[in-house]
Amino acid sequence: MANQNMRHFRSVFISDVHLGYKGCNANLLADFLKHTRTQNLFLVGDIVDMISLRRTFYWPQAHNNVIRMLLGKAKHDTRVVYIPGNHDFPFREYCGLRFGNLEIRRRCRYTAADGRKYLVTHGDDYDGQVRSSLGLKLVGYAFYEVIMRLNRSITAVRDQMGKDYWSLATFLKEKSGSAKKYVDRYREAAMADARHHELDGVICGHIHRPEITVIDGIRYLNDGDWVESCSVLVEHSDGEMELLHWPTEVRKRETQVVLPAAA
Repeated sequence: MANQNMRHFRSVFISDVHLGYKGCNANLLADFLKHTRTQNLFLVGDIVDMISLRRTFYWPQAHNNVIRMLLGKAKHDTRVVYIPGNHDFPFREYCGLRFGNLEIRRRCRYTAADGRKYLVTHGDDYDGQVRSSLGLKLVGYAFYEVIMRLNRSITAVRDQMGKDYWSLATFLKEKSGSAKKYVDRYREAAMADARHHELDGVICGHIHRPEITVIDGIRYLNDGDWVESCSVLVEHSDGEMELLHWPTEVRKRETQVVLPAAA
């Protein structure tokens, strides 16, 4: 019997998974991959956190499971486009190569079902224009790591209490004026890039802040991350783009009331 919870999309855009980092919510991502089917899967950078792995090796089974599921989708007729980011930059050496349904690109253009054309890029290219690092703008890398450890502890306690997912890191960023200014400058740089290439919008990640914004006809779509927001950008069959906060989607699924079939 077909899985009634399976959801189908034309395209899916995932970034900033950070496999190999303790803050990665790999189980949630595995749940997303298990309950979705898509024609196109774009991995928009920082899928594996090579920087974190070089500092401290961390690779639990849950991270293996995600890799296996991603490769499994490529094996079963899903087009997978991998665009390495700044944390998995060593894979940029292989840009231009194709392995079956898996291709590695530095950036690419994508035409949605409604005809809109998008630039798809990780987004670290805009760091030079923004002239700052979000982690440094907030409180510095070391303190950010402390926040993320607290974030994991809070998540564990809330899980035990049956409460919805909540991110301390995201909460603090929303309260930070400098973080908001950084996001504004980053968005402007990304949209200017799309405008320069005469495209309808840009799809990116990098700053761990999911967002869909339209300004002067240019669309900015940031798919978020799987460390703080646990979000993903999906395209429906008609070209509509939607951000899904997967912890919320899981909660909806778990609380669905199954009505008995009519006699």
